[in-house]
Amino acid sequence: MRGMPVLAPAHVGHLAMLRTLIREAAAEGSFDRGLAADTPAAVEFFARLKRALVSGYFVEEDPKTGRVESVAVPGFRALEGGYELWLAGLEFGRRGGGYGRELLNALFATPPGKKTWVVRIPRASRYGAMVQHLLKSYAFDHAGDTAHLRWFVRQSAPTSIAARVRSAVGLQAPLN
Repeated sequence: MRGMPVLAPAHVGHLAMLRTLIREAAAEGSFDRGLAADTPAAVEFFARLKRALVSGYFVEEDPKTGRVESVAVPGFRALEGGYELWLAGLEFGRRGGGYGRELLNALFATPPGKKTWVVRIPRASRYGAMVQHLLKSYAFDHAGDTAHLRWFVRQSAPTSIAARVRSAVGLQAPLN
């Protein structure tokens, strides 16, 4: 918007800015509130984030097998024949004025964005209602809530994905 690039892949040079943004967002409820302070879990999270920004991968233990594996960390997570948008955000100073819509326009115009079926946002976020309003423009329906997350499914999502989300949020009725 206004000639300034909105999308930029994060790299290790952004770590200080990302730490500040994540801590601010955690304090207002958009991330786990524990990340707002210097807790052992927050220190570990930011160390893992630094490694991911350097390598492009998080090192995670697979809960099913117990094996430690590298997991790619793009803004989209692969699902059956499509994606979940799981990591996107705006600097606080750029919120409002159409930047959120421009960010979503750019994300959903990418090849993975065109096949994004699921979006989750923190229920406690003060920006949740605004994001929910924006998601309607891209044919995402509110699918339900879990303890901390509000789930959205795109109307064009495969039936199997919609059913999995319904199961995750405990809904029995079809998504509208």
